[in-house]
Amino acid sequence: MSQKKITDKQTKLRNKFIEKGVKMIAPETVFFSKDTKIGKNVTIDPYVFIADKVSIGNNVRILSFSHLEGVKIEKNVNVGPYARLRPGTILKSGSKVGNFVEIKKSIIGKESKLNHLSYIGDTKLGKKVNIGAGTITCNFDGVKKSKTIIEDGVFIGSNSSVVAPIKLEKKSIIGAGSVITKKVSKNSLALTRSAQIEVKNYTRKK
Repeated sequence: MSQKKITDKQTKLRNKFIEKGVKMIAPETVFFSKDTKIGKNVTIDPYVFIADKVSIGNNVRILSFSHLEGVKIEKNVNVGPYARLRPGTILKSGSKVGNFVEIKKSIIGKESKLNHLSYIGDTKLGKKVNIGAGTITCNFDGVKKSKTIIEDGVFIGSNSSVVAPIKLEKKSIIGAGSVITKKVSKNSLALTRSAQIEVKNYTRKK
């Protein structure tokens, strides 16, 4: 397809969504697919790419430099900036995916939050889960992909790794900086850290 045909096609798609009430600050920087579905009261900031099989519900905002493909977004969701949503991702109502977050083949439950710097793959999150910065689900062991289950109300502290297959039960808490490899029971605190060592009056060798 020639560049002119691509440009004409995108212009038609942009105009179609503008006529339907989609708010775009710089529509010339937003790219759609022919099968993109968008609900009411949706705002798309500049430099957003929407690939195939994307459905966006009502009252959603997509912030700049986000890439979406094969994603279902329900109502009242915020995405980005700099978010990458890969095929098989579902964002439930009221959830939030912030900057530098990548999600693949996962369900993010109602009112759950991943505000920044996280990777979530092959995972099911319940409601009102809070994922701290720098958290990753370790879903691939070099041979096969495994699943992670994170139930309602779980809080994961920053810079944590959750190694699949694994389940974090309701309202459990993961301490920051942990590597979690075993099931965590509901209402429990789990953490794995080396003991901190402090050498008094230390002087560096010259």
